[in-house]
Amino acid sequence: MSRKEDKDYTFEISFFESVLRREPQYDSVIEILGGMYTKAGRIADGLKMDRKLVRMRPGDATAHYNLACSLALTHTFDDALRMLALAISLGYDDAAWMSQDPDLQCFKNHAAFADLLELARQKHRRD
Repeated sequence: MSRKEDKDYTFEISFFESVLRREPQYDSVIEILGGMYTKAGRIADGLKMDRKLVRMRPGDATAHYNLACSLALTHTFDDALRMLALAISLGYDDAAWMSQDPDLQCFKNHAAFADLLELARQKHRRD
């Protein structure tokens, strides 16, 4: 995910919202909408979708990672770090992306985040 971009996501968001109204449990659409909302600067809506997706996919490391990003963007830092730790424990190991993800730049100089990056690196090396 990334913060508001120049692209206008109005049409795409409207389309996927209409699909979701017809199929409220369509998890792939929930995932897409979460990302689009965030890219469009609708952080609270993205957070809502990410929370819903984690409830639907409790073992999905990427869903937990995306929720951590949304929590970081809403300045819910302790919860974001906890969710990152959970994402890593579920298998998320892309430390290279974590270290440059614009959604997580608030943690750039945070010791707990550095520890999580190292944990993800170790996990990646093991796998």
